[in-house]
Amino acid sequence: MQTAPVALVTGASSGIGRATALALVDAGFVVVGTSRDTADVEPPEGVTLVDLDVSSDESVRSVVAEVIELFGRIDVLVNNAGVGAIGAGEESSIGQARRVFDVNVFGLMRMANAVLPHMRAQRSGRIVNVSSVLGLIPAPFMAVYAATKHAVEGYSESVDHELREHGVRMLLVEPAYTRTSFEARSMEPDSPLPVYAGQRAVARDVLAQALRVADDAGVVAKAVVAASTDATPRVRYTAGSMATRVSLLRRLVPSRAFDRQIRKLNRLAS
Repeated sequence: MQTAPVALVTGASSGIGRATALALVDAGFVVVGTSRDTADVEPPEGVTLVDLDVSSDESVRSVVAEVIELFGRIDVLVNNAGVGAIGAGEESSIGQARRVFDVNVFGLMRMANAVLPHMRAQRSGRIVNVSSVLGLIPAPFMAVYAATKHAVEGYSESVDHELREHGVRMLLVEPAYTRTSFEARSMEPDSPLPVYAGQRAVARDVLAQALRVADDAGVVAKAVVAASTDATPRVRYTAGSMATRVSLLRRLVPSRAFDRQIRKLNRLAS
């Protein structure tokens, strides 16, 4: 029988997911990581890496069943897999927005629904959803991505209340900008409009400057491990000093002043 706790980490081939998988190994977990295509990926040391498409019901069911068959349990699910999207809200078709939601929101829900019967049966378990401070604040020219993170926030906090009596928790980790290739791989708008081209370029420059001083992925991984292991977990874990400041300001600063600051930081006309 497997005695060490078992963690399943989605999107573990690079960036936050890879750092998280390694940190959980160091914390004593048996770790299974996933990637959409593992063919050319070097697995993190000590991590079993498997193919998973979180937008596929069958792929999700198959991987969860495989982990249960191998280890008999899943103690922690880290929902980290995600895609980015940059551009004005009007510049993304509904089809493109649906693709982003299918990974960032519905993929997370698929994973949760697949592991929850096992966690409820064992009367223990944690689902740690990697959200973002963009789930707390406006994100001009990243509206679709921000919308997915706002959805993850509401879903996670609500479901956490449903699960506590069954010994299971659903928790949030909220990074700010993080030095990974995630933003560089973000989707471009599929319906670009000339009227937004100039400000979209500004938004990319703002993002590039933020990433130059962003936190390392290890900062987020540390928060995930805390959420996975704390004896009395919090619903939300901000990852890094910038995320902590943003979360605090969102709660304390008057809405009009906060609005002005958002426009200033994003170089938008007053």
